[in-house]
Amino acid sequence: MTKDILVLGAGMVGVCTALALRQRGHAVVLVDRQAPGKETSYGNAGIIQREAVQPYAFPREWMAVLRVITRQGNDVHYHPGALASLLPTLARYWRESAPTRYAGTVTAYSALIRHCLTEHDRLITLAGAQDLVSKSGWLQAYRRNLPFEQAARAATTVAQEHGLDCRILDRAGLAATEPALHDALAGAIHWRDPWTIADPGELVNRYVTLFESEGGIIRRGDATTLKQASTGWTVTTDDGPLTAAHAVIALGPWAPALTKPLGYRFPLFVKRGYHRHYAVEPMPKLPLLDVENGLMLAPMKRGLRLTTGAEFAHHDAAPTPVQLVRAERYASELVQLGEPVEPTPWLGARPCVADMKPIVGRAPHHRDLWFNFGHAHQGFTLGPATARLVAELIDGETPYIDPLPYDPIRFEG
Repeated sequence: MTKDILVLGAGMVGVCTALALRQRGHAVVLVDRQAPGKETSYGNAGIIQREAVQPYAFPREWMAVLRVITRQGNDVHYHPGALASLLPTLARYWRESAPTRYAGTVTAYSALIRHCLTEHDRLITLAGAQDLVSKSGWLQAYRRNLPFEQAARAATTVAQEHGLDCRILDRAGLAATEPALHDALAGAIHWRDPWTIADPGELVNRYVTLFESEGGIIRRGDATTLKQASTGWTVTTDDGPLTAAHAVIALGPWAPALTKPLGYRFPLFVKRGYHRHYAVEPMPKLPLLDVENGLMLAPMKRGLRLTTGAEFAHHDAAPTPVQLVRAERYASELVQLGEPVEPTPWLGARPCVADMKPIVGRAPHHRDLWFNFGHAHQGFTLGPATARLVAELIDGETPYIDPLPYDPIRFEG
């Protein structure tokens, strides 16, 4: 039975949700205030992270916490003025990262991640986007021997437990695998399952083109105008109001602007991040994470994309790209970093949930309203996987994975 459905948010998650529903025969309108793929889905390392079976946990060692508080290192930065409002949610994030709780989270998270390649592969083929894809993996690199040896042992264990393909590269092995690098690293873990994308925003656009070719509709509009109507849900667009029987909120970090007025108090927070492209010659072949300095080098069409770690700040606070300034210095020790391509750095926000699992499923207190947000660092990776899940739930089918770990009902009571 065909349904009229509004999908709010045109990042990777929203686009994939709209596409999954349209491919099932529903009449779907995708609504966003700007063109698709211009926010968080544009500003990432472009990796479909099959190996990411363990979501980022809050550090449990007090020395690591103290290191962040005293602003040592470059992987985390924070705005002191934002901490008061963030502390209750961060405290819950810390509790959920306790070993016994975290083990259950990994089980649920890995159940989604294991489908990321197959779900993307189907869409990549249909969208004719194979030219954007490389299947050579990425490098998790270390400068010092002891952290490298510890990480190598942990990675080997994770790979064995989850059926992943990783190769441990010593200094010589890394130099042979990635000759463009200067000799500043002790070694790396080569995760070989993930796929990398030469232009993340372009992949979203290819999926959008596929959506429109199959009869999907896109409208510019303010998703925060969503209101319940007698016949379903209505939203204001540049072409006037639109009404549909169902609505899916897939707004990533902007979801609270809609869910809070509806009475939902999810433990959501944002991690901001920056990137900039640089001219580099020779260009590295694989993305590389400099773990100890909190930066990622990702070869892209526009140049070498340098991305930062997490910044804890209010979503709409003015940019403070101090991590990127430091990252430029560290990156110059690894490659011949040339001039930046863009005049200013890009800034985006990752939508995070305190229990490290996305919020996917039926709204507990509203008829025909659905949620698909809170993917943290993995919206680009998980977009097609959670889109399939929410589409199956809307259609009343037996979902392909257990939906309970991601159900919004977990935050009720």
